Amino acid sequence: MTQGALSYLEPLETRTRGVAVLDALADMVERSGLNIGDRLPPEVSLAATLGVGRSTIREALNRWEGLGIIRRRRGDGTYLSARVQTSRGLVPTMVRLEGEALLRLMEIRRTLENDVVRKATLNATASQRRQITQLCETLLIEVDAGRPWRKADHAFHGAIYDASGNPMYGQLLRNLDHALERGGSSPYAADNFGLGSFPMHRDLADAILATDIPAAVAAINSILDCVEIEVRAIIDGGRLL
Repeated sequence: MTQGALSYLEPLETRTRGVAVLDALADMVERSGLNIGDRLPPEVSLAATLGVGRSTIREALNRWEGLGIIRRRRGDGTYLSARVQTSRGLVPTMVRLEGEALLRLMEIRRTLENDVVRKATLNATASQRRQITQLCETLLIEVDAGRPWRKADHAFHGAIYDASGNPMYGQLLRNLDHALERGGSSPYAADNFGLGSFPMHRDLADAILATDIPAAVAAINSILDCVEIEVRAIIDGGRLL
């Protein structure tokens, strides 16, 4: 099946990097019936069939690896580790694949965030509770003013991780932030992605200040729910950035 999959590729009309190669590979996987656990054709065969350089194929596969779609076994080959289905509507295939990868990542993040928020609400000192409140105010001011907000967002959540009393939470969650590779034009990397969740950050800060564990857990889940709904809306074509 590995070599037979190549029959579903055709040479690209131009030596296009990026999206054209990724779309061609996604189409090959779907049409050839490759399933999770199946091995992809070798890089050299993919490059020759598409009429592009091997470095172009490697770059595309690196992108897929960053999304958790494939896994490489040194000296053995490249294997499919997630379902790949091409888009048939308005949403580009890579936008949908990025969104699906983000949803998988959010499953892990939800488990960790629930635990860290619970512990932070229980363990935070009075000073840490005040700091979380102040950092939330700073974050919302930046968002309301339309200024870059990511640094303030990281500071707010970082203070919560620190307040949990376990530094490993912060390390794991920061690593998750960098685990998913997003393209420069990805809607999931846009400044207005996730803005709907920011009013709920105040609920989270207030709950931690009040030592209200159920309210804090409810707030972080509302934040994650809001982001997940937005991801699904983009996947479904409800919002393209």
